[in-house]
Amino acid sequence: MGGVLARTRTPVVSGWFTENAPDGGGFRLLGTRCSACTAVFFPREDAYCRNPRCPGGGELAEVPLSPRGRVWSYTDGRYRPPAPYVSDPAEPWEPYTLLAVELEAEGMVVLGQAVPGIGVADLAVDTEVEVVGGVLDEDAETTWVTWHFKPVGGAA
Repeated sequence: MGGVLARTRTPVVSGWFTENAPDGGGFRLLGTRCSACTAVFFPREDAYCRNPRCPGGGELAEVPLSPRGRVWSYTDGRYRPPAPYVSDPAEPWEPYTLLAVELEAEGMVVLGQAVPGIGVADLAVDTEVEVVGGVLDEDAETTWVTWHFKPVGGAA
């Protein structure tokens, strides 16, 4: 396949995940933790601690979040979103599965899509899932990367 240029891998949202966690953990969501009250935030919070019970004076440091969690809720997106959302009507609509996952250590609920090929019939509340890298979109120059949730021990 000579002549094919490699696409640049670009995060959909910079700083929300890493493909190479510092602890050797591979793909991980990134949050921030307050040093004063230990509250963890995702999406990350870099300005101030939002915990109303925080004594203050802490600093926010980036932390990789749990790689696994359990399905808290799920649904599917079967219809193209209406305006003002950008969606090319010439392109076929691909349904997707959206999960709310309670992360193992943090106990917080994070939203994300399931890996392609996993639908609502493949899930149940309390199913164990892991966060993995995924592709949101591609064009000629860029692969837009994001996170997906995959059932532990499952296909895809």
